Amino acid sequence: MKYLHLSLSKIGLKRLDNEDAVGVFEIDGGILAILCDGLGGNKAGEVASQLTIDTVRNVFSDMDDADILGKIKSAIIESNKIIINNSKSDSDLKGMATTAEVLFLKDDNAYWGHIGDSRIYQLKNKNLKQLTKDHSLVQKLVDEGYLTMKEAESHPNKNIIMRALGDSEIIEVDLSKQKINPGDNIKFFICTDGVTAVLNDDELQNILLENNLDVISSTLTSLIEERGAPDNFSYIIISEAS
Repeated sequence: MKYLHLSLSKIGLKRLDNEDAVGVFEIDGGILAILCDGLGGNKAGEVASQLTIDTVRNVFSDMDDADILGKIKSAIIESNKIIINNSKSDSDLKGMATTAEVLFLKDDNAYWGHIGDSRIYQLKNKNLKQLTKDHSLVQKLVDEGYLTMKEAESHPNKNIIMRALGDSEIIEVDLSKQKINPGDNIKFFICTDGVTAVLNDDELQNILLENNLDVISSTLTSLIEERGAPDNFSYIIISEAS
């Protein structure tokens, strides 16, 4: 199965720096997509996110292992070690952290790893589904029954995340995989919370129904910026090649 892809990362209209990073690479006959949303002052978040892109790509490429989820986990854990080591050795980078979304598509299989509140979505047969669960305070409150999903959308603490690379020397990574059936008309959409803070899932679904990736990207960017783009926003769109 072959794929088309498009990625974009833009500084928000109220930001001075873009601490997001994206990367899409053709590796071992598949597509490796990585997206990160960095955290930390003095551009430290920018360093954390780019370190993760580079480390995940290199570790994943270098590992000769048939266990794809194992490779993704190892790559994310190694990124965490490098971020923490850099934080300790450079005071300007102290406290830096990043979310991480890693998706690998090969043949008719999808594999992904996730930490933080960036997201991986799948559009299948015209229906959008969020494949990852946010590691955020608001999601925790929803899970425990203190908030409804509707209340969570406008909660003042929605930007507080509970898990990120750089937070701890021991991290827990969410991992999953699924089979892709030819003819399912699949798209994958990976994004930072700069997208989901201003667009809801219904809006994303309607936009992603478009077949042309350039049109999708133009529509997303225009709508996010019309709504003020309060944060940096980044996304990767991947679709089956016709």
